Amino acid sequence: MQENAYFCTVIHYYITKRRDVTAPEYRQLKAFARVDGALLAVLMIACFACYIAGLTSPLYGFLSIVAIVMMPFFAGIRLKRFRDTGLEGSISFMRGWAYICLMFFYGGLIFALAQYAYMAYMDKGYLVMTITNILALPENAEVIKQLGMADQVSESIHMLQAMRPIDFALNMLTTIIMGGIMLGLPIAAIMKKVKVEN
Repeated sequence: MQENAYFCTVIHYYITKRRDVTAPEYRQLKAFARVDGALLAVLMIACFACYIAGLTSPLYGFLSIVAIVMMPFFAGIRLKRFRDTGLEGSISFMRGWAYICLMFFYGGLIFALAQYAYMAYMDKGYLVMTITNILALPENAEVIKQLGMADQVSESIHMLQAMRPIDFALNMLTTIIMGGIMLGLPIAAIMKKVKVEN
């Protein structure tokens, strides 16, 4: 929870110092971002479920990739909705970027909790065992050997086996937050719309 407070404080400090938002507007931004973050988390959880199922079924693997590709578009659509309904059709770049960052942050928190619950109580080694079995297939083992990557693959498998559920969840949370920060830049630039005063 301390990370939550710190991240939100950094975003709040940066956009209020630029005089982009007042305190009530920032509360509104966070409220909308929480709701949209929860919706984004549902998409992330569906993507993760398809990834797990996709280890043995190509169709689910494809659906997982489709869900990953949809995430930036989903974020853009939700930002446009916030701009048009919550801000009467006008949003600055900084406010849009802060919105996307917070949306991915809140969504990442929910997804990390869901992933932790899966890895701690439901997986029972299935993910690592399936990846190990896929890499041990004769055709894959031959390719790995030809590329001279047998040691790296073996080391990676040992690292995966040594990871705790909390490690998986925290790594994914960090990746999602960084992804939100980076994706927020082009999304906010595209969705920026400032009303012209007459």
